[in-house]
Amino acid sequence: METLESLKWLKEHNLYDLACRVALSLKKVFTPCLAVKDEKVLIVGDIGYENRNAAAVLSCAYYLAAEQLKLDAKLILQEVKSRGDISDEDVIRSLSEIKSGNIIILNMSDKLGNIQELGKSFRRWVSKRQHRFISAMSLGDLATSNIDLILKAIDVNYKPLQTQHEEIRQKLENAKEVHITTPAGTDLYYNKSGIKAIAADGNYAMPGTGGNLPAGEVYAPPNGKRIEGRIVIDGSSRTHEHTILIRNPIELTIQNGNITEIKGHEEARQLENTLKWAAGVAKNPGNVRRICELGIGLNPKASIIGAMIVDDKTLGTAHIGIGSNYWFGGNIYAIIHLDQVFKNPTIYLDDELLKI
Repeated sequence: METLESLKWLKEHNLYDLACRVALSLKKVFTPCLAVKDEKVLIVGDIGYENRNAAAVLSCAYYLAAEQLKLDAKLILQEVKSRGDISDEDVIRSLSEIKSGNIIILNMSDKLGNIQELGKSFRRWVSKRQHRFISAMSLGDLATSNIDLILKAIDVNYKPLQTQHEEIRQKLENAKEVHITTPAGTDLYYNKSGIKAIAADGNYAMPGTGGNLPAGEVYAPPNGKRIEGRIVIDGSSRTHEHTILIRNPIELTIQNGNITEIKGHEEARQLENTLKWAAGVAKNPGNVRRICELGIGLNPKASIIGAMIVDDKTLGTAHIGIGSNYWFGGNIYAIIHLDQVFKNPTIYLDDELLKI
């Protein structure tokens, strides 16, 4: 659905007024995050599920905010897309028609979908076309009534946040060894010597760049050497279908960078079932149990809400990723990338306590 039809759908489903309210909070992200000038803005979302329409509301709100800033904006809502689905025709057409050097905003209940002839990777296509983008994916687990929890995490003071991110990014990048413990029982050794760290700080002003909003993490892939220990997931867990809020912690045993054992209750069973599913359909089944990322949450206004786009940014948490990391500097290709959030980490970088 293109702009007029999308707006009509939102009004018919009593979501337009909520989007108008949300738009007031989103106007402020265009300058600090995207350094907007007079570019065109293409906003792509989906209609979501019953009572879980955060992707549609956010997309409409970005469109209304862009209009209030007198930007040339276009809104498209499509059906919800999951792994293996193809993006709607009007989405692919609009992406192909937008000239180089503009802005794209994605808000999805699950995924964007396959963009067909434009390429296998949205990020590579953005880089090639010198666009800038922000995205919020996998919003379908969040009730529409909880959209303020996302807005709160977006509504931060970006300049000091970006300064803090860069300080911690440099410390993580320069570290050879990371040791993390938590009160719940995590005791993890993570070797990242020689690997660059990345700051997801909301600064996407450079052509060809983009990333998540809410912002708020510093992360790095491993170097392929030693990752050992135990991780107790007590925040939230991403499976291939949902983000699970943890009631009964999941305990992961890690040897040589691979998950060798998963203990726990229902949450652990769901994660185990996801990894078995992934191994059954993957070209590289040996990669689906590999630890591919270590991230540190830094957003003071984020909280663990059951939407991983917010959960893994939460100050006072850290997370590991399971599966693929090739798109952010790693060498693991897998069918999944699943973040697992744990609380209250104590982090040592080369035996020096990281103070946040």
